[in-house]
Amino acid sequence: MATYLTKEKKEEIFAEYGGGKDNTGSIEGQIALFTFRVQSLTDHLKVNRKDHSSRRALLTLVGKRRRLLNYLAKKDINGYRDIIEKLEIRKTSVEDSGAY
Repeated sequence: MATYLTKEKKEEIFAEYGGGKDNTGSIEGQIALFTFRVQSLTDHLKVNRKDHSSRRALLTLVGKRRRLLNYLAKKDINGYRDIIEKLEIRKTSVEDSGAY
């Protein structure tokens, strides 16, 4: 893991969102962890605009988080809505965009 993510911070994230500090496999906990990492990488890239390897890592994390969110939406729509609201992730759903 990166240096900005201490063991205590990781345990705190999983305790708050994943149901327990040892429940590192929970979808909600993983989404919260990816969100924390995305926010820290975004702050880093605001200062270091030419750091392209970090930009690629950011895009990879956003993609992983998106796939987990899509899985959670299929599995548990209420849990999906709760995690979106808690983490304040901007998401337009299919119903909102008028695509279908």
